[in-house]
Amino acid sequence: MKQELASKQVETAVTEDPLPALVAQVYEEAPLALRSRLLEQLLKPLSLLSLAAVANGLFARITLSNGWSQLQVKAEDASQVNAGDVIALVHHVQQVSAQALLGLSKVISASPVLAGSAAAAMLLTVLTKQAMQRSPVVDNDFDPIV
Repeated sequence: MKQELASKQVETAVTEDPLPALVAQVYEEAPLALRSRLLEQLLKPLSLLSLAAVANGLFARITLSNGWSQLQVKAEDASQVNAGDVIALVHHVQQVSAQALLGLSKVISASPVLAGSAAAAMLLTVLTKQAMQRSPVVDNDFDPIV
């Protein structure tokens, strides 16, 4: 029943915005160690308060149990996160930090396990396209090109 609910959430999410569903599919295909790294990348820009509002506080509990100052998601915690939870997290991250989503590219690209994954290839394509569409920040203190 829980698997069916997660599957239904993925199908619904694809029609609205493909990015969260692609991240969730890659997450489901990834081994536990890689799932942990994907979650760490997504959780980095979020505050504990904002995490409490996502997936019934699941990510806040994971963050607190693993130490807020040095975020490292344990494999057993990553195994408790399903596709629907990842979709909710990605939706939330999209509102807070697009850079965190771009960081997923590095995690996925570095994984030989996901090299043959169609979902990973599609996700990398979508992330690259979004990065190219974003206008660069220039003429300010945060400009990395200066």
